[in-house]
Amino acid sequence: MSDTAIEYTDVKKFTQDQVERLFLSVGWVSGKYPERLHKALLGSSTVLTAWDGERLAGLVRVLDDGEMMAYMHYVLIDPEYQGHGIAGHLVEMVKERYSNYFYIEVMPEESRNASFYQKHGFAIMPDGVAMQICNE
Repeated sequence: MSDTAIEYTDVKKFTQDQVERLFLSVGWVSGKYPERLHKALLGSSTVLTAWDGERLAGLVRVLDDGEMMAYMHYVLIDPEYQGHGIAGHLVEMVKERYSNYFYIEVMPEESRNASFYQKHGFAIMPDGVAMQICNE
């Protein structure tokens, strides 16, 4: 990490190459489809990004219905930048942006990440269960 401060923005200024690099850095399969990934991010309700100069250090993507429910889908930080509070800052930005909504939801794909979200005020749904169809 450079000596400059991380900058955060909601401007979708990232390139296809930048998001491909970030997603592959954490081993996410969507990084293998950079054109589709870039298009999906550009079409998302909100994408908040963290930058170290021109390097995309992390991002969070939110899909919302414009009024009541916001779903935080991607939260990822380049491994070289993990452990510096960037993910937490991005999550707090989401909470602020969507504070007027009834629900902000997240579905951690790995149960070991649940404690991170709990630390930021999320509660495990009493009778919730994650479900998915994968059309890879």
